[in-house]
Amino acid sequence: MRRVPYRIYLSENELPTMWYNIQADMPNPLKPPLHPVTKKPIRPEDLSPIFPKALIEQEVSRERYIEIPDEVQELYKLFRPSPLCRAYRLEKQLDTPARIYYKYEGVTPSGSHKLNTAIPQAYYNKLEGIKRLATETGAGQWGSALSIAAKMFGLECTVYMVKVSYQQKPYRKLLMESYGATVIPSPSPYTEAGRKILEQNPNSLGSLGIAISEAVEDAVSNDNTNYALGSVLNHVILHQTIIGLEAKLQMEKIDEYPDIIIGCCGGGSNFAGISFPFLMDKIRDGKNIRAIAVEPAACPTLTKGRFAYDYGDTAKMTPIIMMYTLGHDFVPPAIHAGGLRYHGDSPLVSQLYHDGLIEARAVHQKEVFESALLFARTEGLLPAPESAHAIKVAIDEAIRCREAGESKVILFNLSGHGYFDLGAYESYLSNTLQDVEYSDEILEESLKSIPEIE
Repeated sequence: MRRVPYRIYLSENELPTMWYNIQADMPNPLKPPLHPVTKKPIRPEDLSPIFPKALIEQEVSRERYIEIPDEVQELYKLFRPSPLCRAYRLEKQLDTPARIYYKYEGVTPSGSHKLNTAIPQAYYNKLEGIKRLATETGAGQWGSALSIAAKMFGLECTVYMVKVSYQQKPYRKLLMESYGATVIPSPSPYTEAGRKILEQNPNSLGSLGIAISEAVEDAVSNDNTNYALGSVLNHVILHQTIIGLEAKLQMEKIDEYPDIIIGCCGGGSNFAGISFPFLMDKIRDGKNIRAIAVEPAACPTLTKGRFAYDYGDTAKMTPIIMMYTLGHDFVPPAIHAGGLRYHGDSPLVSQLYHDGLIEARAVHQKEVFESALLFARTEGLLPAPESAHAIKVAIDEAIRCREAGESKVILFNLSGHGYFDLGAYESYLSNTLQDVEYSDEILEESLKSIPEIE
C-alpha cells in the first residue's frame, strides 16, 4: 500500500458549500421541543425573542443539505479546510496494524472547532439587525469563538463563563476580552438566575446549565440582544458537519474510509460534526461503521443518564427537549474538561444513541491525560482535555486491533489544542489530579429533577 502523506488537504475550490442535515435520514424523527411554561410543542414564534429566523428554520428543517451563505464560506476560508492527519508515530508507538487519522480543528483562530458555528450564528443575527449576542461558555472555546465571530460582524458579545473554568483558565478570559467581549463569571449577581444560585450556594462553582440560564435571561431582557449556543441544538450540529464533510473528501483522495469514528461528547457538536456525514452512509447505504461518543465519567450523560424530556438550563427558561440527561440541577465536579460538563446532550445525538446507531463510552480524567501526553510525545500536538477523551478511546481501539490482528481505519476529531490548559497538565504531572465517578444513588437523586411530561 502506498504511503499516505502526514497531512491531507483540500483546495479552497474543493471546500463543501452545503452543510449536511441528518434529520433528513434519521429512521426515527425527533420529538418536538416543548414550551418551558405550557409544556406544549413550541412554535417558531416562541423562539424569535432569542434566535434569528434563519436559525429557527434550520432547527426544524428536514432538508438533507442546506447551503452555506457566500459570506460565511469566505470567512471559513480564513482557516478551512483543516488538515486530515495520519498519526504514523502514534501507530508505531502502539505497534498496531490500525491506521489512525485525526481531523485537526486546532488551526482555527479560536483554537477549536467552535468557530464553525459561531460565524454563521453571528452572520444570521447581523442580518436581522441584532447588536449584541449573549452566551455561556465552559472551558472557554465557545466563548472565544463567538467573541471572534461577533467582532467580524461588528456585534457586541457578553459571555457568562462557568466560574470554575473562569478560575482555572484565565487566559481564555483574556483571549475573549482581546476580541472585545465582556466576560462574567457564572453564577453572577447580574441576573435573577445567578442571584438565586448564589443565595443557595455563595461558593457555587457554576455549571453550563446555570450559565445558559443567565445568558438566556440577558437576551430576553434586552431587545437588541439575541442568545447564541455553542452546542446541543440542531442548527449548531448542522454547522459543525463541515468537519465530517471535509474529512470524507480528504479520505477519498487517499482511497480510505473509516471503520471507527470517535469524538468527545459534552453537548454533542464535536462528535456530531465528525461523525454525522459518515453516519448518513450507515443509515442510507448500510455502511458497516462504528461511531463512538466519549464523555467523562464525572458527567456520564449518555452512559448513565435517562432518555427523557428535560430543561436545557438550571432556571428552566429554555425549551424542554428530549435528550439523555442527568437532570437540569446536576452540577458536575470541577474536572478540567470544562467543555464536557453539561447535564444533557444533543437531541440528535441522543436519538441516534437511543436507536442503537452510535455507541457511547465514559472515561476517567487521569487516563485521558495519560493518553493526551502519549499523543503529544508522538505526534507533537498538545490536545485540549476535551479532545483527549477521543484520543483515549482511539488508543484503546488501536490496541484492540493489535490484539485481534485487525487493520481497521480509525478516525477521530482533534477539535482543539491544549495550550490554554497547561494548568490541567500541571495537575496531572504533579499527581494532584483526581478521578471522580458518581454512585448510582447520587445520579438517581439528580434525575428526580426531570419534569413529568404526559
